[in-house]
Amino acid sequence: MSGSFARVEDPRLLTGAGRYAADLDLPGQAHAVVVRSPHAHAKLIGIDAAAALAGGALAVITGEDEARAGWSGPPAMPVKDRRGGTLLVPHYPALAQGEVRFVGQPVALVVAATPAAAQDAAELLDVSYEELKSVTDAHTALEPSAPQLHDTVPGNLAVDYGIGDEKAAADAFAKAAHVTRLTVVNQRVVVCAMEPRAAIGVYDAASDKYTLHAGTQGATALRDVMAGMIKLPKEKLRVVTGDVGGGFGMKTPPYPEYLALLLAARKLGRPVKWVGTRGESFLSDSQGRDTVMTGELALDRDGKFLALRIRAICNGGAYLTPPGAHIATTNFAVCLINVYATPVIDAQSKYVLTNAAPVGPYRGAGRPEAAYIVERLVDRAARELKVDPADLRRRNLIPASAMPYKAPNGALYDSGDFAPLVDKALALSDAAGYAARQKASKARGQLRGRGIAMFLEVSGGAPAEFGGIRFIDGVLELYTGGGSSGQSHETVYKHLVAERLGIDPARVRLVQGDSDRVPRGLTSTASRTTIAVGAVTLDAIGKVIEKGRRLAAEHFEASPADIEYTKGSFRVAGTDRVVPLWHFGAALDVASEVKVTPNFPNGCHIAEIEIDPETGVITPLSYAAVDDCGNVINHTLVEAQVMGGFAQGLGQVLLENAVYDRDTGQLLTGTFMDYGIPRAGDLPEIRLGEHVVPCTTNPLGVKGVGEAGTTGALPTLMNAILDALAPLGVKELDMPATPERVWRAIAEARHSVA
Repeated sequence: MSGSFARVEDPRLLTGAGRYAADLDLPGQAHAVVVRSPHAHAKLIGIDAAAALAGGALAVITGEDEARAGWSGPPAMPVKDRRGGTLLVPHYPALAQGEVRFVGQPVALVVAATPAAAQDAAELLDVSYEELKSVTDAHTALEPSAPQLHDTVPGNLAVDYGIGDEKAAADAFAKAAHVTRLTVVNQRVVVCAMEPRAAIGVYDAASDKYTLHAGTQGATALRDVMAGMIKLPKEKLRVVTGDVGGGFGMKTPPYPEYLALLLAARKLGRPVKWVGTRGESFLSDSQGRDTVMTGELALDRDGKFLALRIRAICNGGAYLTPPGAHIATTNFAVCLINVYATPVIDAQSKYVLTNAAPVGPYRGAGRPEAAYIVERLVDRAARELKVDPADLRRRNLIPASAMPYKAPNGALYDSGDFAPLVDKALALSDAAGYAARQKASKARGQLRGRGIAMFLEVSGGAPAEFGGIRFIDGVLELYTGGGSSGQSHETVYKHLVAERLGIDPARVRLVQGDSDRVPRGLTSTASRTTIAVGAVTLDAIGKVIEKGRRLAAEHFEASPADIEYTKGSFRVAGTDRVVPLWHFGAALDVASEVKVTPNFPNGCHIAEIEIDPETGVITPLSYAAVDDCGNVINHTLVEAQVMGGFAQGLGQVLLENAVYDRDTGQLLTGTFMDYGIPRAGDLPEIRLGEHVVPCTTNPLGVKGVGEAGTTGALPTLMNAILDALAPLGVKELDMPATPERVWRAIAEARHSVA
C-alpha cells in the first residue's frame, strides 16, 4: 500500500465542521474558572470562599475536596537510578495542598452558571499565601543551599540515571588521539498547540459513573491512568475525545483540571465545563526540553570514534508528568549512538525538580536532545581536525552489513543503510554549487553557512497495541487506541482496510477517542501509530478473512481449504459459488492484540542559511531532508510530517525560549508578544527525499516519521549557523539564535581579535 490518496478528513476540518473540546456543550452544564498560583513557591495558608459563593459561585473546589475523596496524583514511568535506587515521585495534587510550587499551579476551581459569572466569582476568591524562596534553574536547584521543593525528593534530585561503561570510556579517552568537548543548552519550550486545552466533567449518580470530555491523544489510555488515580474500576470512567487541534505529546497527561472538573460535577450533580485560555496554556501545559548537556567525543588518529561521554542536567519542573523523567533519561540515552559505530558510551542524566511548569513529551521527546549534542560534537570535531563534516560522518557510519546491530547503549537496530543518506542529501542540496552560492553571498556582505546532521531515533513506543473490527449495519468499524491530532488516521486506516479487503473505503469507519467503544488501547505518541495500529489492523484483517473462510465453508458445505477470498467476497475455488463479506455481519467481529517492537528511523539533513553580520538576522535559505522511515504508506502525509516537524525545529533554533525570572520564578515569556513561533514566511525552500529500508519488525515494514523533521532540524540548522560564523571566530552559540545573540557573538569575536 502506497501512494498519495487525498485526506478524507479535509472537507470536514477545512469547512469548520470539526468538533473540538471547546465546541461541546451539554444540557445543564455549569462553567468553571481555574484559580492559579501567582507565586512560584509559597505556603498555602488558606482559601476563603465566602465572597465568591456570595458573588455567584455555585461551588468552589479545593485541594481539601480532593484529599477527602482520597484521589491520588499521576503515576510516573519507572526509571532506575544508577546508584541503585529508583525514581522519586512526589505527590502531584490536582489542586494545591499545603504548598504551591510553580506559577500557574491550580489552587481552586470556581464554578458558576456562566463563564462570566465564574470569572467574576473567581476574582472574589480570597487565597492567602506565605511566599517562599524559589529556584527555576536546574543547576542551582542541585546546590545544597537551594530551596527544597518536596520532602520526598532530597536535594531536588528525582533520579540520577546512567547507562554504558564509565571505566571503559575513561580508558578510551585516555588513549584517544583527539578529544572534542562541548556544552550545549537545549532550552525550555512551550508547546503552543493550535487548540488550547478544554474539558467537561460529568457524573451520573444513578450509575456512579464519571465521563470526561477532553482533547487527548489517547482516550482509553487516559481513562486507564485516571481510573487508577480516582481509585475506580475502569468501567466507571469514560473518556471521550473529539477532534484535537495539535498535541505533539502535550495532550497525553492526566492534567489537574480534569480531576477537578470531575470532583465539581459530582458535587453539583451537573456537567462542568472549563475552556483554558492561551495564557493558561503558557503557564500550565506541560513544557518541553530544558536540558543542559556536556559531551565529549574521543577519536583515534584516523578520525574513528572511540567513545562518547555525556553528562546531562534536566529541568523537570515542579512535578513529574508520567513520561517526563523517562524522556530525559531512557529515551535520550537510547538514541545517543546515532548512526555511528561508537564502541563505548558513558551517559548520565540527572532529573531535577524546580519551581517551573512540569516538563512532558514534546515532539521528539528526548530524541532531538540526543541528536543535537552528538551532531554538534561531530561538527566541532570535524572543524578541529580540519576535515569535511560529511567525510568524518561517512568514515564512522555503521555499515548496512552489520544489521541487525546491537549498540553499546543496548539498542538493537533491526535495519539501516546510512551511507546513501549522505550521498542523497548532498545531491538534493546541490552541494556542488555551494561554493558559488557562498561567494555570491559574500559579495552582498552576507555570511553564508551550510550545516549537515544525521540522526537516528527510536519509535514504536509501548510494547503492545489493541484493537479490532466490528460489522455494524453494513459498515466495517476499525477500533483502535490513540487518536489523531493532525496525523490523518482516518485517511490511512480506511484505505489500509479497504485495500487489503478489497472493499469501498466509504464502508470503513475508524473508531477512536471513546474509551467505552475502544476498551483497550494506548496513545498516539512516539511516532508509533502506523507501526502499532497498522500491525493491529493487519492482524484483525487476517482474522476476519480466516473467520470468514470457516463461515463460508459452513455456508457452502465445503472445506475451509477450498474457500478463497478476493475483492470483498468468499468463493469456493474454481466455482461461481460466491458469498459477500457483508453477508456474515457481526459474526465476523474480531479483536486483536499485537506486541510492538521499537524501530529506528533515521536520516541526513542539510541546511543553508545567511546571516547579516551588521544585524545578526538569520535567513534560512534551503533545507534538504533525506529520511528512512521504512516503507512509505502515503508520500503526501510523510512529507507533511517532515515539513511540520522541521517548522517546529526551526522555531526552537531561531525563536522559542521559555524564560523564568531567576528571582521570582515568574514566566517572562507568557504571551505570543514575548514568545515567538515561526510563520509560513519564515520557512525556506524545503526539498524532501527518501531512502527506503523496510523495517523488519512490523508487517507493514514502516518506521516512525512524526519526529524526524524536528530531530534533524535542531543540529542541522545550528551547524549551518556556526559554519557561517566560523570565519569570524565564533565557536559557541546556543539556541535560540536570535538576532541579538548572533550580533553579540559577532561583536565579541571581533573585539577579541582587535
